[in-house]
Amino acid sequence: MADTPDTLKSMLIGGQWIAQDTGAFESVNPATGARNYLISAASDAQVDQAVEAAWQAQRQPAWRNMLPHQRAAILRRIADGMDANASVLARLQMIENGKVWAECKAQVAGAAATFRYYAGVCETLGAEVTPPRGNYLSMTQYEPYGVIVAITPWNSPLTMEAQKVAPALAAGNAVILKPSEVTSSPALVLGRIALEAGLPPGILNVVTGLGSTVGRRLVEHPGVRMVSFTGGTASGRAIAHAAAEKLMPVALELGGKSPHIVFADADQDAAIEGVIGGIFEGSGQSCVAGSRLYVQRAIAESFIAKLIARAGRLQVDLPDAEGAQMGPIASFAHRGKIEDMVESARREGAEVLAGGERPDGARLAAGAFYRPTVLGGLTRDAQVVREEIFGPVLCALTFDDEDDLVDQANDSAYGLASGIWTADYRRAWRVAGRLEAGSVWINTYKQLSISTPFGGFKQSGIGREKGVSGLRLYQQSKGIYFGM
Repeated sequence: MADTPDTLKSMLIGGQWIAQDTGAFESVNPATGARNYLISAASDAQVDQAVEAAWQAQRQPAWRNMLPHQRAAILRRIADGMDANASVLARLQMIENGKVWAECKAQVAGAAATFRYYAGVCETLGAEVTPPRGNYLSMTQYEPYGVIVAITPWNSPLTMEAQKVAPALAAGNAVILKPSEVTSSPALVLGRIALEAGLPPGILNVVTGLGSTVGRRLVEHPGVRMVSFTGGTASGRAIAHAAAEKLMPVALELGGKSPHIVFADADQDAAIEGVIGGIFEGSGQSCVAGSRLYVQRAIAESFIAKLIARAGRLQVDLPDAEGAQMGPIASFAHRGKIEDMVESARREGAEVLAGGERPDGARLAAGAFYRPTVLGGLTRDAQVVREEIFGPVLCALTFDDEDDLVDQANDSAYGLASGIWTADYRRAWRVAGRLEAGSVWINTYKQLSISTPFGGFKQSGIGREKGVSGLRLYQQSKGIYFGM
């Protein structure tokens, strides 16, 4: 039966589906403004129940003693289940955060691939026998923390949930998944798929609610041994503070204000497509969005003119419309924040070169739509240049030479990603080494691989997800010595 505006979605705790009327909140379709359904919000007692259920399941021999290849088989079955439910998962993400249909489908496929990748890592990754310095045999063993809390954002929930849950399960933990209140449903479907794939009840729990209440309670809970969080820097700081009180490890993938650099010798047509995709894909709601454009002064005028024309041709439409390239902002409140930032830039003297307003016409009037926006006439000290907007707003600036470029690009509290367009690979290598960023793309942008570690410098985060180290992130090492 299809969900209706009166449907109350249940949480998954200890293998049981639990509905909670008190504090239930609305899921709203940002493309239409219509209510999708209601989502349960966990009480303090239910958070306690989830932590207890996770510990009981994690300590059971059925999970604790499960051999790596058996655990890997479950992860592969979860991936198969995601493939079988691809349309359901994609549609839920689309109606909850407004991503266009093609991107939602691609993210389901990527999430399933993530579970398969960590299935492979799970059954092939070995421990080490370390070089002895005496009459003993020494080795390293890796063990799970026990109960992990994974807190995921609303912009790409399918991607982030797979990126955290798959390696944490592969590492032998029990997981409590707390999705964003904006995009709760994909996590609930993932929980159902995991149970059907044979994951023992209680090993994956999905607890819904607001970050300020349910999220905080989970982070501060004495039974939680580690937290993995993707989201805003302010929330990351609060989590780090709570973790410090508990001496608990955290993985934090936070905000970004990524520089996207175009040298005069770049292939301009390719660079324009890279810049457009880097900022306007997903309506700019990406932690790695290339939101600061730096164009070498010699080509700045012509390049930015071409860029503005290209931005104007982007099809902003309902996310399931044929050919849609940009859907709505994920919520009406967030669109309001983006509009406030653009108005602030205007007051600071910025020139709106493209966009800067809602689309015309009745077709999109009910949704949280905003046109792709390019701002010029900015200095490095402008608020929109320094602060993350998390929307389809590009700040266009210029530079003279490599030293000037690196000085401007690194003049940021963030350091998540960056992009370089140039025909000179020696220059690309030099500049890549000087940029303070966790990822550098050269003559491409937003190419992501589950096999390559990902994370940020400075206030963009702590720790690295993805890759083999993305599994070790959820384990602690133990030294074992045999006297000879």
